[in-house]
Amino acid sequence: MARGGRIDLGSRHLRATAADGLLRVVIDRPARRNALTIEMYHGLKKAAVLAERDPAIDVLLVTAAGDTFCVGGEMGGQHEGGQPLDRETDGFDLLPFVQFERCPKIVMLAVNGMCQGGGLNMVLTSDLVLASARATFRAPELLRGVADCFLGARLASRIGMARAKYLLFTAQPATAAEALAMGLIARVVPHDELEDAVAETVEGVRQTAPAARRALKRDFNRQLPPIDFTMFAESLASDEVREGFAAFVEKRPPRWIRRPK
Repeated sequence: MARGGRIDLGSRHLRATAADGLLRVVIDRPARRNALTIEMYHGLKKAAVLAERDPAIDVLLVTAAGDTFCVGGEMGGQHEGGQPLDRETDGFDLLPFVQFERCPKIVMLAVNGMCQGGGLNMVLTSDLVLASARATFRAPELLRGVADCFLGARLASRIGMARAKYLLFTAQPATAAEALAMGLIARVVPHDELEDAVAETVEGVRQTAPAARRALKRDFNRQLPPIDFTMFAESLASDEVREGFAAFVEKRPPRWIRRPK
């Protein structure tokens, strides 16, 4: 892996560098509020693989440029198209979330602003999440007709059933202070102190024993519920998702069809 120079993650919207035990990835697509293309999702997964393989790396950090952390996946069809990615056969393997949990290194997020959708899934599958006081967190998937398997498997185990159901079934945002109080994130700092807090936290992690750290991460994650990929796949192929995405693109309320069970 390159030291100090740019690391190619296969997306022009991801900037990655490695130095001093840290693999740093910056999501850099502010014109689309850092919405993740297929190539960006795959690049984030690649970063976790590279961090795992490099004995010099202790922490994988993901942060973002601009005023937004990540609004989730690209819903306007504006993918990059430069990578030979087969979305039909690779399916969920393109996504980084399981790889974040499998990675034996510490996966850290520095959330600088709005975080929802796939951004929230990264929060739930990372180890340490620091947030600016300006950050907000939201799960709008049900507004799009999506039964998201990562939210179903991880949100309640992080913040409790009652709060998870409230966030999912109302799609209401939570402030950084509220997210901290419910246990969704680890630390909130003033916006202009986020970089310093990240550096301090990375240094703290690097003082701990790497083999013991890996073992504890594995032991923590052994307790996590299974992820229902079948439910997610069926949801993504549903009429509700087609209507939810169309409503989003057309900037109108979704017109759900309510059928008797």
